[in-house]
Amino acid sequence: MPPAGRTRFGLDDAAALIDAVHVGIEIASSPLGTINELGPIAVISDFGNNNGLVVGPEIPAWRASGFEAWEVTTRIDGREAGRGRAGAFPDGAIGAARFLFELMAERGIALQPGQWISSGAVTGVHPVRAGQKVEARFSERFSVACRLVAAEPE
Repeated sequence: MPPAGRTRFGLDDAAALIDAVHVGIEIASSPLGTINELGPIAVISDFGNNNGLVVGPEIPAWRASGFEAWEVTTRIDGREAGRGRAGAFPDGAIGAARFLFELMAERGIALQPGQWISSGAVTGVHPVRAGQKVEARFSERFSVACRLVAAEPE
């Protein structure tokens, strides 16, 4: 957990606050079907268009694993939809976490132990319909998959 009152973190400081790194899939979803066509302002107004995470296996010894250099491939119904590397983000996945730590500290929001953080869409944003299977492959080391279902009223 970031120390109270601290608003700036180096990459090493940010990494020290991370207990574990897992592979996963970030699920973006909105009741507005055309949100991606409307652009970034619409996505921002929908709180980042984030609906949740599919959390996969933990990367053992993640600090020494080189995971940010692994090629990540997303497949939808077996067809490649995108590829990328976590290291392509400014300052990599750890830089994404650092950005979150600083933003939350500036806003006075305390992060709690055990909260999940997504580094973002490493392979891009891909339209997926209910019933389709999504699989993310992390080099030849790990994969995680899910099948999307339509949301129903609670």
